[in-house]
Amino acid sequence: MTKATQRFPAPALETLPEDIRARLLAVQEKSGFVPNVFLTLAYRPDEFRAFFAYHDALMEKDGGLTKAEREMIVVATSAANQCQYCVIAHGAILRIRAKNPLIADQVAVNYRKADISPRQKAMLDFAMKVSTDAQRISEDDFATLQPHGFSDDDIWDIAAIAAFFALSNRLANFTGMRPNEEFYLMGRLPKT
Repeated sequence: MTKATQRFPAPALETLPEDIRARLLAVQEKSGFVPNVFLTLAYRPDEFRAFFAYHDALMEKDGGLTKAEREMIVVATSAANQCQYCVIAHGAILRIRAKNPLIADQVAVNYRKADISPRQKAMLDFAMKVSTDAQRISEDDFATLQPHGFSDDDIWDIAAIAAFFALSNRLANFTGMRPNEEFYLMGRLPKT
């Protein structure tokens, strides 16, 4: 346990507001455990609600990006931001959504050499620029994305996911959040 996690301990489930407790129990029912991000952010209930409302609006909607591509953005930008929690947790989700046990590690280490399409590489190039060098975004960046079939709404989604997870990465690092052990094996082996 890090000093940050000692400073900001996860509240006991029975002390949480009913809506947050219900969400945690639903996640536990579905996945078999409660991811530490839920427990950590429950320390501040109003911010928990706002965080997950925006998370869900970005990550669970239909659109020009697949759910696996959305997770690729999270994994690549979280690796650049040195966020262990998000790389491990969202790497697990990426493996499951892409049905590919190798992709998350490839994207986290060096997406430029990963087994992804040129479209996905262009998407991640832009996401990385938003995450680490946003002040340099120009019309050239939009022009690079459009031949790959990205609409303006898709481009907004790429940027918003990269920006949102920059916030998430900083909160995870600031609080000393650690990935649940369950994430490490998820999506690596076929279900038996």
